[in-house]
Amino acid sequence: METQREKALIQVRALFDTESLSVLSTQKSGQPYASLVAFAGTPDLGQIIFLTPSTTRKYDNLTACPRVAMLINNSRNTAGDIYDAISVTATGTAVTAQGHEKESLLPIYLKRHPHLKEFAASPTTALVCVAVDTYIMVSRFQNVIEIRMRP
Repeated sequence: METQREKALIQVRALFDTESLSVLSTQKSGQPYASLVAFAGTPDLGQIIFLTPSTTRKYDNLTACPRVAMLINNSRNTAGDIYDAISVTATGTAVTAQGHEKESLLPIYLKRHPHLKEFAASPTTALVCVAVDTYIMVSRFQNVIEIRMRP
């Protein structure tokens, strides 16, 4: 029998499998900033990965303050979204993947976004890995489930 946590993680995985974009929230010196990124989740949902040029404001913010939030949702901008859409906020810590970690994560990302292979190969592109602490899933407008991924 599945627990509530297992059921929620199944919903998170289904959302990650159907949606390709996330809103990334960063901040620097107290100023919040939001960016749209193409993302992929690791099979265990413990990490979310995305690419960004190392010359961007979002990358500068990430290196200054690695605590981030990512919002993934399946809304379609219709009135029914209030009750039908699912929204997941992931909170965690972002690091630039390098070496062996990058070698193991990049194929996961490129499987989801093969059209970004050339972008991934650029020397100024960083593969960022967010170690997820918590998922907060909202469905049916106000049904909230919090899933702790790390103690």
